[in-house]
Amino acid sequence: MYYFSNATILDGSGDEPYQGDVLVENDTIKEILPPNSPTMNDAVIIDASGKYVTPGFIDMHGHSDLEVLRTPAMRAKVGQGITTEVAGNCGIGVFPSEQNSTFLKELSSDVLGSYPNVGWQDFHAYRQQWQDKGSGNNFFVLQAHSNLRRMGMTGSVNRAASEEEVHKMCRLLEVSLQQGCLGLSTGLYYAPCIFATNEELLRLLEVVAKHNALFTVHMRCEGSDIVAAVEEVVALAKQTGVKLQISHLKVIGLKNQHLVDEVLSLIDKAKADGVDIRFDQYPYTYGSTSLFSMLPPQYLKLERKELQKVLSDPEQREIIKEQMETPVGWDSLAFLCGWDQVQVLSLQSNPRYSGQTFSQIAKALNSDPYEVFFDLLEQEQGTALMIDVTQSEESIIKIMRHPLMSFGTDALYTEGAKHPRSFQSTFHILDRYGKQLQVLPLPTLISKMTGVSAKRLGLRDRGLIKVGYKADLLLLDWESLHDSSDVMHPDSKSSGLDLVMVNGQIAYKDGEFTGSTSGSLLKRIQ
Repeated sequence: MYYFSNATILDGSGDEPYQGDVLVENDTIKEILPPNSPTMNDAVIIDASGKYVTPGFIDMHGHSDLEVLRTPAMRAKVGQGITTEVAGNCGIGVFPSEQNSTFLKELSSDVLGSYPNVGWQDFHAYRQQWQDKGSGNNFFVLQAHSNLRRMGMTGSVNRAASEEEVHKMCRLLEVSLQQGCLGLSTGLYYAPCIFATNEELLRLLEVVAKHNALFTVHMRCEGSDIVAAVEEVVALAKQTGVKLQISHLKVIGLKNQHLVDEVLSLIDKAKADGVDIRFDQYPYTYGSTSLFSMLPPQYLKLERKELQKVLSDPEQREIIKEQMETPVGWDSLAFLCGWDQVQVLSLQSNPRYSGQTFSQIAKALNSDPYEVFFDLLEQEQGTALMIDVTQSEESIIKIMRHPLMSFGTDALYTEGAKHPRSFQSTFHILDRYGKQLQVLPLPTLISKMTGVSAKRLGLRDRGLIKVGYKADLLLLDWESLHDSSDVMHPDSKSSGLDLVMVNGQIAYKDGEFTGSTSGSLLKRIQ
């Protein structure tokens, strides 16, 4: 047993903090007592004087599908107080699949990283390996749309599916949901999901709605055409009755920040019209994704070798450049952000350029940013990631304050350098937006990271400090809490998190990890 004594309890509901003691027995919160209550002789006393005890943070948008198998203790997430994660987002996952398929390796390398014998025939098989390895935190897993397309279609997946192929996808999705997947995720910005027809999406979402599962979506556009993208997913939700979760809501491009109010108004209207809609957000003005995803959609359908052959052709480069400068119906980050706002995060074949913008590289090489971009992609044999300044802080604050917002990291754990959100998202949101800017009252901010998300996920025993709930608990020293990371030092150790407990076992205390793997692979509540 553990006994948190003299705590200031932020219970995850959004209510004001109160003083009390918390008794944990096995994996459960057994009692919440008045402060300075007599302690039990056999309980381990944790002095919480002058500190907050909160529920463990819930990451609504993660990509740790393979990271948890590579490093089961999940220190990157546990070290920032995340005790539960939703994996399988953006339509990118690892089942159903043949082992070591070229498709899966190329699909996942820039987002999920690599893993020996990657690929599992279904959620049950993945679940078995997950449980064999163990995990430092709890997981939900979504069924990824890309994998349904690969296993349900014959030949190229970068095209519209036939009626028979859609039917097969629906059968595969049915199996995943019956096995306990949280729902369906898609990435309409990425191949191959970008090629799905409206009919395909509707058919899949009918299956999701039948199971009362969740539909999470990386929208088709997050820049100049974001209004149309929101309208698209809202229409899908209205027609099917599915629960809609918009992933990492933002508006890309400083010239487009005026669209934030319109986007939030559309979401409010959808909610008023009866759509079960929410969204998640990571707390940074800059994002991170694959460098290859900056290319026009028609080139994303090509296999890596074929694409690099195209990029070696000067005439093709001019065609691609023109499309990137005058995009129609898709987000060109080069156009929306500008090359001086796109920075190399990781280039496995050219690591010397890490940390430099394309404008800086082009100047040093006496070249053009587009030519540098094409050259680097043509040469790349491994992971290629970038950071791009996508939005203003004013927009982040507007989105964060919205009542339908919940917290996510969008953390990537590929080889090479990483975005700070992979290690420090919770410190950043609490330090920058909680302490410094005081965007929201602390109880409200904590609730968006705990209780609000738990309710969205259908969790009836996590996300709150309440008798009978699972003991996923944090001890926060608010006075010393500080985010020490930046773009070039993403995993610099931050301060203020004194203890992390997952299912009643201590995973982190006083700056040290215990190596605990007490997390559970959660099934959607039927």
